[in-house]
Amino acid sequence: MPSEPARPNNADALIEIDHVTFGYDAARPVLIDVSLNFPRGKVTAILGGSGCGKTTLLRLIGGVHAANKGSVRFEGEVIDTRNAAQLYKLRRRLGMLFQFGALFTDLSVFENVAFPLREHTDLDDSMVRDIVLMKLNAVGLRGAAQLRIAEISGGMARRVALARAIALDPELLLYDEPFTGLDPIAMGVTANLIRKLNDATGATSLVVSHDVQECFAICDYAYIMASPGHVIAQGRPEELNASEDPRVRQFIRGEPDGPVPFHYPAPPLAQDLGLRAG
Repeated sequence: MPSEPARPNNADALIEIDHVTFGYDAARPVLIDVSLNFPRGKVTAILGGSGCGKTTLLRLIGGVHAANKGSVRFEGEVIDTRNAAQLYKLRRRLGMLFQFGALFTDLSVFENVAFPLREHTDLDDSMVRDIVLMKLNAVGLRGAAQLRIAEISGGMARRVALARAIALDPELLLYDEPFTGLDPIAMGVTANLIRKLNDATGATSLVVSHDVQECFAICDYAYIMASPGHVIAQGRPEELNASEDPRVRQFIRGEPDGPVPFHYPAPPLAQDLGLRAG
């Protein structure tokens, strides 16, 4: 009989998602009774197909939305979306790599990375300059500091966004689909950067993705979600790779046929088209 996967210890968790249910409206739940722990200093992947609530989880952690039921805790303190002072302190301690970079296209590479430093600190220009150049050097783009966003490739833009995310040396790093749209080399470079930056800084990293093998290569632990938003499996990469659960196997192997549905829930097509049976 296979052993039970080792689960993160609550005492070591920086972020705790405790029996959270959430929907943008009452008729369509996005997350249903979800519980996850994200241990300090580790890289944790949240994997699953489109629409299973992965990005919504990051929004709840960042205090963009409040859970309908359950709680989200940062260092044991419940995140209160109505508490502006708490949210400001929380967001000062986290870095976010948005799915499409969200760079300021009218600013240079340098000024994009400098933005959080100018917004959240009183550092003088020389100190800002040194920090920005060090962060750009960490992602291999110090030589591109004065280029505009329109002058760099998509893969380079993703690395600029990563440099901006780590500008304030955050304790928590949130990555929303960091590999989307990247070529194989850029994907590998980005994955290695996520792992190396996590280990070098001691940060806690949450990687939301549907790129299984890239995440398994760098993560310490992973959750697999399915629609409607619930966890179907969790464990170390080697445990999930060995899983006999048909839902897990279908997702990891990218099989088109299996228990995980392709269609978003809807009435029968004939009903929507107003066709009569028979």
